[in-house]
Amino acid sequence: MCGFAGFFRSPSLPDRQSHGGWLDDMGTAIRHRGPDAGGQWQDERMALVHRRLSILDLSEAGNQPMVSASGRYVIVFNGEIYNFEALRAELVAEGCEFHTRTDTEVLLALYERLGEQCLDALNGMFALAIWDTEDHRLFLARDRLGKKPLYYYFDGQNFAFASEIKALLPLPFVRRDIRPDAVKDFFAYQYVPDPKTIYRNIHKLSPGYWMSTDGLAMEQHQYWDVSFANQRDASPDELATGLHDLIDDAVRLRMVSDVPLGAFLSGGVDSSAVVGLMAGHSPGRPVTTCAIGFDSERFDEVHWAKKVAGRFQTDHHEFTVRETVSDHLSDIARYFDEPFADPSFVPTYFVSQLARQQVTVALAGDGGDENFAGYSKYATDLTENQLRRLFPAGLRRACFPPLASLAGNIGHSLGARAQSLLGALALDPDEAFFLTNSFFRRSVWNELVHGDIKQQTDGYDPADITCGHYRNADSDDHLSRILYTDIKTYLPGDILVKVDRMSMANSLETRAPLLDYRVVEYAASIPSRLKLKGRDKKHILKQAFSELLPEDVLYRKKMGFSVPLADWLRNEIRPLADEVFRSDNGGVAYVFNMHKVRNLWAIHCKGDNRYTQELWSMVVFELWWRSYQT
Repeated sequence: MCGFAGFFRSPSLPDRQSHGGWLDDMGTAIRHRGPDAGGQWQDERMALVHRRLSILDLSEAGNQPMVSASGRYVIVFNGEIYNFEALRAELVAEGCEFHTRTDTEVLLALYERLGEQCLDALNGMFALAIWDTEDHRLFLARDRLGKKPLYYYFDGQNFAFASEIKALLPLPFVRRDIRPDAVKDFFAYQYVPDPKTIYRNIHKLSPGYWMSTDGLAMEQHQYWDVSFANQRDASPDELATGLHDLIDDAVRLRMVSDVPLGAFLSGGVDSSAVVGLMAGHSPGRPVTTCAIGFDSERFDEVHWAKKVAGRFQTDHHEFTVRETVSDHLSDIARYFDEPFADPSFVPTYFVSQLARQQVTVALAGDGGDENFAGYSKYATDLTENQLRRLFPAGLRRACFPPLASLAGNIGHSLGARAQSLLGALALDPDEAFFLTNSFFRRSVWNELVHGDIKQQTDGYDPADITCGHYRNADSDDHLSRILYTDIKTYLPGDILVKVDRMSMANSLETRAPLLDYRVVEYAASIPSRLKLKGRDKKHILKQAFSELLPEDVLYRKKMGFSVPLADWLRNEIRPLADEVFRSDNGGVAYVFNMHKVRNLWAIHCKGDNRYTQELWSMVVFELWWRSYQT
């Protein structure tokens, strides 16, 4: 796991020590991603910098930037190619010689032979940049699911790229102009979806895409997408067996490392299955596991992690999040470079910190929920969609909104639920799923937003992102469509960003066997009725690991990485929140009417949790603003 950055050199740019000074600053900005080594490379058109976290072949021979045997290509690469040994053997059989034991050298040789088609052969997580010194073209690519980040800046004249936005900011031509529609996206989703960023001229390369550019003209191509079109007709037992064996192989591939390796363990199905399979691949050597907990019993699940750790006799470590939230929140949030409001980034940071004290690589259970319908929202949404079909569209749209308004006036929790249900039923399935994924209600946004942001985003609807992906899914099955939508939005925009930034903030590499593209493709081919069977979420995954895991672990109520957010706002981070909401200057005041915001804050402080998520998202937006806009 590493970090890299680079830019096209131009005679029009000021010559700061032949641009080496800028490379120094860019590399320093992402040193946490690669504390073990750093390197630079330049020619008359391209400047590259790399920071290395050594995982394979710890010698200096594995340092980057790395030049191909022919001298034509130069690569900077972040990630791991899990099948590199098999690819290396094929290349050796074709006469290729290697001088390191790294996957970087294999990747470079493969690109020299196949060009962009080499991506089809890779099983891994990666972001890469390859410079062609003869054609003066840059090739950028990102892995299929978006495990590894890749950003680029383009203003019509200047082009730069990096593993994190903060590595672009030292360049004198990079402007920090805010993109208004991305601000609205953030408050709706709690993150900024691909390919946007919060900045007008900085973009994400989307998962499963590659780009080629000479610094002025760009072409992008999608080389992979997940398909739900072809459903397997095998029996449930056969599907479960095939799934078990495929995930077992994905775990085996991700246990190749020249440094200490362990796992995150929550005690849920996904992480427990990963740990159980790891134990099977390391007989006689206990797996190192790490778990995170809270003072609040409602949100604490370390006892489940301890139960699984005992079953597989792991070397288990735990950490409880207490007063450390207020002490470190500002510093932790700064790692994201743009506003990010999934509150589980806090425990993810601390469990990564705990793991890094023991290991350099950690396997995790990410991807199980999106592949196998593990979130409660899927069952709720499926029920809503079944009800929606009972009423003609015209009737729903005309009658349900006013009924929802009446229900909202009841002033009881049942009234609130009825309002939510009737409001969702009035919408088409894709729009309703957007509401499921939206954490800042439209009514609250419309009441609070003001000034330039209100004017510049009038008529823009963040729901278009969700609806676009829903309609692009190659299936008529509703559950398959919403799973596809989350794989294209929530997974790369929230889950994988959170895990990458928080683990790399601690110089820890994380690997996700359930996001092996073979597992994702296999899961997409399993009929949806076997993923969500009645109210039983992840049914086929539980069946696949019914012999490995005890029944109480398989069928316990899912908690996930939930946090006591409402309590945090009223207690641990109350001083920070008070300061944010008192101020009439800054990021929140730029977007919202502060008098109305203070009214919501007063309601929350009295014990009413209706506006918890909206208020939290304002706090983290302000933290980002202070770090990157002042």
